Amino acid sequence: MATTVTPVTDRKPGYRGLLRTPGAWTFLLPGFLARQPFAMLTLGIVLLVEDTTGSFGTAGTVSAVTGVSMALFAPRSGRLADRFGQRAVLVPGVLLHATAVGALTALALSRAPLWALLLAAVPAGASVPQVGPMVRARWAHLLRGAPGSPGGSGPPGVRNGPDGPGGARLLSTAAAFESVTDELTFVIGPVLATALCTGVHPAAGLSAEAALTVVGGLLFAAQRRAAPPAHRRARGAGGAPPASALSVPGVRVLIVAFLGIGAVFGGMQVSMAAFTESIGQPGLNGVLYGVFAAGNMLAGLVFGALTWRSAPQRRLLTAYALLTLATAPLWAVDMVPLLAVLGLLAGMGIAPSLITGFTLVERLAPAGVRTEAFTWMAGAVAMGQACAAAAAGRLTDGFGASAGFTVPLAATALALVTVAALRGWLEPDSGQTGAGEGPRTG
Repeated sequence: MATTVTPVTDRKPGYRGLLRTPGAWTFLLPGFLARQPFAMLTLGIVLLVEDTTGSFGTAGTVSAVTGVSMALFAPRSGRLADRFGQRAVLVPGVLLHATAVGALTALALSRAPLWALLLAAVPAGASVPQVGPMVRARWAHLLRGAPGSPGGSGPPGVRNGPDGPGGARLLSTAAAFESVTDELTFVIGPVLATALCTGVHPAAGLSAEAALTVVGGLLFAAQRRAAPPAHRRARGAGGAPPASALSVPGVRVLIVAFLGIGAVFGGMQVSMAAFTESIGQPGLNGVLYGVFAAGNMLAGLVFGALTWRSAPQRRLLTAYALLTLATAPLWAVDMVPLLAVLGLLAGMGIAPSLITGFTLVERLAPAGVRTEAFTWMAGAVAMGQACAAAAAGRLTDGFGASAGFTVPLAATALALVTVAALRGWLEPDSGQTGAGEGPRTG
């Protein structure tokens, strides 16, 4: 496929312009607090269940069920948020999640059988608040200058809306900013969860996760002014009810890409925990994973600040190839300093893929299913993370601490082949670009 080149006629507004968008700070700070628990959940489960069962395989399985459950239910949550509004979904969701995590924690501490842990893991994962996709939907709503949006005029000096270049360019910056924010939570969350589980009590990580979910989620839900409107009576092509985001072929391709990215997170999480325990230094796990996430965050900051002339489809393929290459040597590492360096490089390979993928999602998905589309991406990451955690746990139990590092390589290689073969589906229809027209189906 020929690569189109997007001419750049104006300097792309940077992070300063993005953060000057009216109404942005009302949801950014509570949104950051509300998504922090997600970075603690799966690792908190792994550390608690491994402590009570002595098996990383069992811990990875319970964590995997949580992630799979989240992946399956997250898109439904996003679709409900598109139809009824974010607050209507978020408030009951955070309360249910805290209750479910409390039940899972109590069962693990009582050394309940595996089937009981798996049963409790389902609602714990299904009720994970989808704050990240909701924040991305708010950015899209504000920066596109939707009628009635508080930020329709955008930041001072930037012309937004469907006909203004400022909003479109700020959407790419917003995708980078959100990737950085996500990774900042994955710098803080694993370190915090590890410190609580190893220094206070094995259940302290999950207890803190539940408490932060309630506080952060309710604060975010209270910020209603910048939320996108509900689309209860929205109609797609021909007056039919709006189709699912899955009806857009490009969204399906991106789901595969995000599954591979999730596998990197899950494989690294379990494998680093197993590696540090095998050398008798389990406290280093949070530090190593924090370095990995810091690489992602730093790459995201740089990637989002640059002006790119190549098409996003080409950028995605290039970034994904580099990510696959970065995961290749991890399985052969046997020293902490080298693992930290390679983990940093692998983390740096994730951000460009995530940022470009979310930019493409915003362009491909119509407004009436945009939150759902974003939750499909978050769900794909969770699904990939869950399956990789389970696979890495089994490999670790059977073949040693380094065997789990083969999972990220295999998953990203398969996803890269798929995305390369179906890259034509990532081309948005002329005039669509997420502005509300019917989804592409061909």
